[in-house]
Amino acid sequence: MSKILGPIRQLGYVVDDIEAGMRHWSQVMGVGPWYYNPRVPIENYTYDGQTYEPHNSVALANSGYVQVELIQTRNDVPSMYRDFRNAGHRGLQHVAFWTECFDADLERLLARDFTVKMGGEVGANGRFVYFEQEHHPGTVIELSEVLGPKGKMFDMIRAASEDWDGQDPIRPFPDLSTL
Repeated sequence: MSKILGPIRQLGYVVDDIEAGMRHWSQVMGVGPWYYNPRVPIENYTYDGQTYEPHNSVALANSGYVQVELIQTRNDVPSMYRDFRNAGHRGLQHVAFWTECFDADLERLLARDFTVKMGGEVGANGRFVYFEQEHHPGTVIELSEVLGPKGKMFDMIRAASEDWDGQDPIRPFPDLSTL
C-alpha cells in the first residue's frame, strides 16, 4: 500500500480490441461482469494544458478489491493512452489511486514534484489526472476522485463481481446521472 495515497484501486490496460479483451478476462481469467461504455463522456479533458475531445471506449470489472480497466482509443486525440500505443506498448498503462480528497491529494503529489500530463472529469465529482512521471516503463499514476456518481458506479461494479456466476459477462455502463 502506498504510504502517500493508500491502496492501488485500479489497474488500467490499453488494448487494441476491447471486446476481445473483455472476452479474455471473463472467459479465461474468470473476471467479471464487465461494464462497458463505447464512448466515455469525458468533460474538461486536457493533455499538456490543451483541450481536446477524446473518444475512448472503457470496460470495468473487479477482481476482489482491485478494479481492472480496459481502454481502447477510438480517435487520434493526444492522450497518454495514444502515447503508450505509439511507443509500441500494450497492457498495463496506469495504476490508479482513488480519493475523496482530490484537491488535497493532488496538492500533496504536486508538492512531491509530480506533473499533471492529462486530466478531465467523468460525472460530477469525478475528476481525474494522470501524472507525467513514469516510475515503471510505460506505467503512470492516475489520481481519481470518487465522491460522485463515478464512485457509486465503482461500488456497484465491485458488488456485482462478488458473487458473479459467469452469466451476462458484458453489461452497459449505468447512466451516471441516475446514480
